[in-house]
Amino acid sequence: MEILEPQPTTKAPAEWFTGEVWFDVIHAGREPSRLRADLVRFAPSARTHWHSHALGQTLHIVSGIALIGTRDGRIIEAHPGDTIHTPPGEEHWHGAAPDRFMAHLALWEGIGEGVPETTWLEEVGHDVYTGPRISAS
Repeated sequence: MEILEPQPTTKAPAEWFTGEVWFDVIHAGREPSRLRADLVRFAPSARTHWHSHALGQTLHIVSGIALIGTRDGRIIEAHPGDTIHTPPGEEHWHGAAPDRFMAHLALWEGIGEGVPETTWLEEVGHDVYTGPRISAS
């Protein structure tokens, strides 16, 4: 058994996020583990750019209201306790609603040294971000 040293909170890079986003690495698995887990905090209206994960991603909403969008135009509104999974390769974005902060646990798997686990794409436009929502419940 090992007690892992906590990592400092990190500001998310502007080339992958719109608005103020901060994350804490909870776990970045070392071989043979591939588990990745971050606690991510979004300011109101902050969001990721479009992206996909080679092995998928699971988001568990901790606080606030999360918006998770897909290329088909769906925006899922998720609340604390909701868990959303995106399958491998699905392009998506996620972030906070315009009027409140949001935090989620992001869970995904790495795929090996030198192989990208996340493919980052373009910024999510305001017209996409403000589209109609469906409830996760």
